[in-house]
Amino acid sequence: MTRYGMVMDMKTCVGCDGCSASCSIENQTPYWDNKFRTKVLDIETGVYPHANRQFVPTICMHCEEPACVEVCPSGASFVNEGGFILVDYDKCMGCRACMAACPYDARYIYSKEDVNKAKELYGEELAQHLVPHVDKCTFCYDRVQEGMEPACVATCPENARIFGDLDDPNSEVAKLVSLGTAKPLRPELGTKPKVFYIW
Repeated sequence: MTRYGMVMDMKTCVGCDGCSASCSIENQTPYWDNKFRTKVLDIETGVYPHANRQFVPTICMHCEEPACVEVCPSGASFVNEGGFILVDYDKCMGCRACMAACPYDARYIYSKEDVNKAKELYGEELAQHLVPHVDKCTFCYDRVQEGMEPACVATCPENARIFGDLDDPNSEVAKLVSLGTAKPLRPELGTKPKVFYIW
């Protein structure tokens, strides 16, 4: 079974937000309400005259020990056979327990107003979100099933996002992680994220 993961290369990310835009188009995220599955944080480091900017893309970490799944009372948050953490929209009660449990702030509410706006923009037949629910990155599960990369990876002009099988020793992500070049955020939490960063 393929164990997908992603590496974010902070040395090449230019903060263009192309990942957020492509994700919004692909997954109909409520950009009109400033809600995104992937965000790029613009962090200032250092002190003048040695100040710098660091762009940090964030998404769901697709943890191997996901706190969000453990606390979900309805079973809406689940891990599928491929290790993707997904949300069953019809089962989601919107209780936000998963949002509170996620240490990476990777989830948001797709509200009733957002659903109505999506139906208005995309039409009832094409709208992907028909009921209010908690939403998050899915690693573009549908695209990956068709042999494509996640939209954010395919769009990045600087190749700052690398996607692949963490268990394939020949894949770039596996090499970067095994060499210690790419590291997870907050490993001390024990969630075993499958998204890694090169600082």
